[in-house]
Amino acid sequence: MKNIFVIIMGIIFLSSCATKKDVDYFQGMDASNNLVGLDSYSPTFHIDDRLIIVVNALDPEAARPFNLMNVASYGNDRTSVTGRETFQSYIVDPDGNVDFPVLGKIKLAGLNRQQANNLIEEMLKDYIKDPIVNIRTVDYKITVLGEVQRPGTYTTTNERITILEALSLAGDLTIYGQRENVLVISDYDGKKTYTRVNLKTADLFTSPVYYLSQNDIVYVEPNKTQAKQSSIGASTGVILSSIGLIISMTALIITIIQ
Repeated sequence: MKNIFVIIMGIIFLSSCATKKDVDYFQGMDASNNLVGLDSYSPTFHIDDRLIIVVNALDPEAARPFNLMNVASYGNDRTSVTGRETFQSYIVDPDGNVDFPVLGKIKLAGLNRQQANNLIEEMLKDYIKDPIVNIRTVDYKITVLGEVQRPGTYTTTNERITILEALSLAGDLTIYGQRENVLVISDYDGKKTYTRVNLKTADLFTSPVYYLSQNDIVYVEPNKTQAKQSSIGASTGVILSSIGLIISMTALIITIIQ
């Protein structure tokens, strides 16, 4: 009986173990798989992006009408102004435009930062000599869910973040995360796109979602082991524990009798 019990426990233990191949990233890669050109990626602006647009010029007064300011805070009585002024942000509207001072509606959706800078600088030349425009995205957010150590929404100051960096922010995948089928959900101007990524192959680096976009969601599915464990309810756990206790007691009684 004791031998049978040991065999059963051994089978359960072995069946729950993951092999190295199940959890390794970037399998089958060597020096011959070198990839180039990834640094050329530049994110584009989308509907609902919140942008800060700053206009500079040799004559600061000439640039002033194009820089709308907000007051950071008020005094306790709500009548005295305190704190520092900050630049006002602009929301890309459903038509892909921002409503910019003096210039009016400017379509920025679909443009990257450099293209947008060039567009606004060209429009400003009628008003300012040698204008310089700087645009940045406010609250660049990525959400990571599922089988990771720290699921949640992360805000970064970098507008170019990879899926690997996002997973790193979330503490990496747990041992139960399904590495060959990570889902990235993106929203491009109101349309959802769903892309699967295999972290275990070199195809990851050429995936269209290797670089994530604003408000992307990365979901790591549980592997079969975790899914099976989650399907075992409290009552099933009690039953299995009871069976184990009965087997142990039976083995002890047989040992005493012998």
